Amino acid sequence: MQVHQAEIIISAVSRAQYPPNGLPDIAFAGRSNVGKSSIINKLCNRKGLARTSSKPGKTATINFYEIEKQLHLVDLPGYGFARVSKGEKKKWHDMIEEYLTNRHQLQMVILMVDARHKPSDDDVGMFDWIKNCQGAVLVVATKSDKLKPKELEKNILTIRETLKMDDEDILVPFSSETGLGKGVVWKVIEEALGQ
Repeated sequence: MQVHQAEIIISAVSRAQYPPNGLPDIAFAGRSNVGKSSIINKLCNRKGLARTSSKPGKTATINFYEIEKQLHLVDLPGYGFARVSKGEKKKWHDMIEEYLTNRHQLQMVILMVDARHKPSDDDVGMFDWIKNCQGAVLVVATKSDKLKPKELEKNILTIRETLKMDDEDILVPFSSETGLGKGVVWKVIEEALGQ
C-alpha cells in the first residue's frame, strides 16, 4: 500500500473514546519497547507519526492512526515492563483486554517480538490469545537488522518453536531502519482486509 495520508486521530484510554467511524483496525501488540511505534512510522513512511522512545513503557494509551481514510493502525500499550507499579500494569492490561475483546472493527492483531531474544511468557500468552481468536497469526520479528544472517536464521527458528507456530502462521523479519519486511507486512494486512 502506498501511504500518502496518515494521522493520529485519538489516544484512547477507554472504549468510549474509540473512533466510531467503522474503519477496520489492524492492531500491534508486543512487549514494551519492541518497536510497535517504529513499525507504524515505517509502514506509513512518516518518522514522527507515532512517537518513539528508547525508554520502555512510553505508550500508555491505545493510539489510533487513520491511514488513507481506509483503516486504522492501532498502537497498543506494551506489556512486560517492570518499572511501573502493579496498579499501572493492571490498568494497561485491562485497557488492552477491553480493546481486544470488544472492538468489532478489529480485523487483525500483529504480534511483535524482538528478533534478538527468545519470546517471553507474555509473548507466548499473547500469541495463544491471538491464535484462538483469529486463527493464523502474523508475527513480526523487529530489530532484525541488528543480527548477522546466521544469527537471525537461528533466532527465527527459536521464535517459531517457542511460540509453537503452525505452518499457516507467518513470521516476518522486520527492520524499521532498513525497511526489511515492510512489503510483506503490508501484503498480509491487505489480505486480511480482503484487498
